[in-house]
Amino acid sequence: MRFRGKIVDVACLNHFTRVVSTISKLTKTCVLRVTGDHIFFVLSGKVANGGVGMWCELAQANIFDEYQMEGVSSENNEICLEVTPENVSRALKTVQNAKSVKVKLTKKHCPCLTIVAELPTMSSTSRVVTHDVPVDVIPRRLWHEFKEPSMPDFDVSIYLPHLKTMKNVVDRMKNLSNFLVMEANMSGEMNLKIETDLVSVTTHFKDLGNPQWDDDTSQGGPSRRREPYAMAQARVDIRKLQQFLMGQQVNPSKAMCNIVHQRVLHLILLHEDVSLQYFIPAVA
Repeated sequence: MRFRGKIVDVACLNHFTRVVSTISKLTKTCVLRVTGDHIFFVLSGKVANGGVGMWCELAQANIFDEYQMEGVSSENNEICLEVTPENVSRALKTVQNAKSVKVKLTKKHCPCLTIVAELPTMSSTSRVVTHDVPVDVIPRRLWHEFKEPSMPDFDVSIYLPHLKTMKNVVDRMKNLSNFLVMEANMSGEMNLKIETDLVSVTTHFKDLGNPQWDDDTSQGGPSRRREPYAMAQARVDIRKLQQFLMGQQVNPSKAMCNIVHQRVLHLILLHEDVSLQYFIPAVA
């Protein structure tokens, strides 16, 4: 197995750093999946058992100026590594003004993701900083757990309001309850609700719009022929939603949510070459 990439463009380095920083806010550990064309950050939480799930996809050509990888074999030409994204994020943040940054898989005292940065200097001698981030190599027999999740059989799909606005609302509601009900319909309406023995609070959003999905994209949405004003809802742990909103540094061009009634929230962020999916299970 071999993996080596080089970033020269400062904008690409900043972009990659923001993505990794976002991932580090969402999970302590995840799987970094490296293929010939893409890099993925995967958290295969068993949503049915109350865990969150995540799938983030980047095209390597939009990050790296040079890119070489050889997978486990010609038939299975990819590499799966368990990483701590916070450690990768910290290393990238220290080399933001570098002339070039190399990211490669190395074998030191253990397998490492080694980040080597050539820093600018006033003299003719070069300054090189190296960070070794320990990783675990995921064996081939476990790879099936880290495939792209299928689109859920959703009841409602809706565009989200501005994420900063939504974060401010959720931050205030967190002081009132541990759980939040998110509901929406196919007429562009969404409500965030808190209901306890002492207080009932609802924030209404209107005219958000609804994404149009092909019938073969999901069994839900168009095929269910729901009444446009019928609400689908999911009651979720408010901390998990807050964590998702707090971590955002991607500034998405599109932010959407699919709701499987009383089952799951499927949040999707799209920004140029990056897509991030996040699954939050509903609680009873």
